[in-house]
Amino acid sequence: MSEKFCSVSISKKNREIIEEKLTFIYGEKRSKKIIIEIEKLLKKFSKNISFQNKKKTFLNEKDVVLITYGDNIQAANKNPLQSLLKFADDYLDQTINIIHILPFYPYSSDDGFSVIDYKKVNPSLGGWKDIEDIGQKFNLMFDLVANHISAESIWFKEYLKGNPKYDDYFISVDKDVDLSSVTRARTHPLLTKFKRKGEDIYLWTTYSPDQIDINFANENVLLEIIDVILFYASKRARIIRMDAIGHIWKKLGTSCINLKETHIIIQLIRAILDEIFPDTLLLTQTNVPHKENISYFGTGYNEVQLVYQFALPLLVLHTFYTGDVSRLLEWASGVKNVSDKIAFFNVLATHDGLGVVPVKAILTGREITDIADNIKERGGFISYKTTKDGSKEPYEMNTTYYSAVADSKNSEELNIKRFIASQAIILSLLGVPGIYIHSLFGTENYLEGVKETGQKRTINRKKFQYDKLKEDLANSNSRECKIFTEFRKLIHKRKSEKAFHPNGKQEVLFLKKEIFSLLRTSPDGKEKIIVLHNVTDNIQKFRFTKNQYDLSKKEYFDIISEKIVDIEKISLKPYQIMWLKIL
Repeated sequence: MSEKFCSVSISKKNREIIEEKLTFIYGEKRSKKIIIEIEKLLKKFSKNISFQNKKKTFLNEKDVVLITYGDNIQAANKNPLQSLLKFADDYLDQTINIIHILPFYPYSSDDGFSVIDYKKVNPSLGGWKDIEDIGQKFNLMFDLVANHISAESIWFKEYLKGNPKYDDYFISVDKDVDLSSVTRARTHPLLTKFKRKGEDIYLWTTYSPDQIDINFANENVLLEIIDVILFYASKRARIIRMDAIGHIWKKLGTSCINLKETHIIIQLIRAILDEIFPDTLLLTQTNVPHKENISYFGTGYNEVQLVYQFALPLLVLHTFYTGDVSRLLEWASGVKNVSDKIAFFNVLATHDGLGVVPVKAILTGREITDIADNIKERGGFISYKTTKDGSKEPYEMNTTYYSAVADSKNSEELNIKRFIASQAIILSLLGVPGIYIHSLFGTENYLEGVKETGQKRTINRKKFQYDKLKEDLANSNSRECKIFTEFRKLIHKRKSEKAFHPNGKQEVLFLKKEIFSLLRTSPDGKEKIIVLHNVTDNIQKFRFTKNQYDLSKKEYFDIISEKIVDIEKISLKPYQIMWLKIL
């Protein structure tokens, strides 16, 4: 395919959008200067970047994301990024097509989320060539840690020295000001004391004293971040994950989360990317209730293209603990696409714990407590945050997903079926599935790691030695091999069916409380699949009544077992999955 080089002249439509957003935040006078700097950045990144004449398609049923740290796979005589590529080449080719490498930049804490330098690769992982090599074979997802930067960064060190360039890069607040309305992410104090030019100052630190919030009210900070975003896009980031983005705008007397200014900044970034990197997609990481979460889609065309479904992890656990799909299906019945240019990002596990906030309006307090009790019984932990009245409440639950799902009363064989049935939910729901690397193998709680680090989140951050992992995957009797084999089979089944397209239709079928059931339809309406998952350890029998869901007088082929099924005599074994293609 021929290529052409792009010269920058902001389109009239996007210029109007950019000017409008800048004026709203910074005022007309400042906005005129800022847009000149934005044009310079666009010119800088367009100079040596070639673009395909034909724009990429958005996303489809073949898109599946692997979530991993850059050093999750470790092998002799290779750096970690090279080891990751070796593993992906050997085991994930034709299975996974997008790899989310969690922050691979130099950092000082929080396993990468306290970034020292946004534009460098942590030398302990490798270099940009290693990232680019992975990008030659897989699409990439990068993290933009926009809310804060490391106390070890040049920005912050120069700020403390009094370098005027960095004046107002950070948020200094009177230590006695009332911050009780601010939504907290952690239990530590919101302000941290530092010395600048010999004087005590108190700076905003949402996540930790080592993660200093940056000040987007200063347009120079905005321009720095736009520069970083365009740099990541130039490095072929297919998706940019906007970490903790809901916290970026501070306004005293408010919750300081999900403010209008935050949405305006995202709309601004979207318009800028659309100029020279229209194929780079934005994903928000916002651990908030569902209604607030999906607000980041905007109109469906003007903000991000992807949002996490953070309600899923605990909803699915509730489903398997109770053997009742009612809550999950009630929630899923309200999940709709607002345009053909957005998609939900469905995950059950990530590098973090399982967030409680997204399900607070869906599950009762008793149901959340029951989940927490089950996780603790299985060796997991509960993390807490401080509420506005000074009390503490569960913020996240720390566990691997396999340990959370497995039941010690079951055989390993039954636990594997139970686990795979849980994972099949994110492969069949409306959206794009994201699979944390530990879920691929059914990793159990890494309690030794928690003891070593003293951090609860280490419980699902174990590192793999590649030689040992290969042995496990070659051993047909190992849990790792059984889960990985079944996972790959399901992924390949999903990828072959247009009914699982993230912009297809989804209808919830309330058939029986023990059966997770959906009707998925391809965007063109021509292909349909009935999704049936038994979420219990009992055989479940049921039948479709005549003309129910307009399913009569057709043949139904289970693409999992590869057999024709009589829908008037359906019998699902414990934790069995059926994906019935309507012929």
